[in-house]
Amino acid sequence: QVQLVESGGGLVQAGGSLRLSCAASGRAFSTYTMGWFRQAPGKEREFVARITRSGAITNYKDSVKGRFTISRNNAKNTVYLQMNSLKPEDTAVYYCAADTGSSHYDYWGQGTQVTVSS
Repeated sequence: QVQLVESGGGLVQAGGSLRLSCAASGRAFSTYTMGWFRQAPGKEREFVARITRSGAITNYKDSVKGRFTISRNNAKNTVYLQMNSLKPEDTAVYYCAADTGSSHYDYWGQGTQVTVSS
């Protein structure tokens, strides 16, 4: 069982920045691919970014490329999402998720709200 706890959400003006963190339980964090997803009101949950176990490979949703950066610290069992140049359309609940080797994201956090005002 893996527990994921997100933090760092909040209210920010357009053009501002936030850094989300996701702390994972257990000793096998370095073996997980980690992802960030988001869900806006009335919309389906969507992929935002992912990072491989070592951090060597990252992937992003097209609309956040160049503005968001995913990173991880395996010694701290934590994955981050640095969000810059935020836009009102980035407003959503952001979730981190872990792929523990099953080729799908099998553990999810509770989410953290990000609200970007115009």
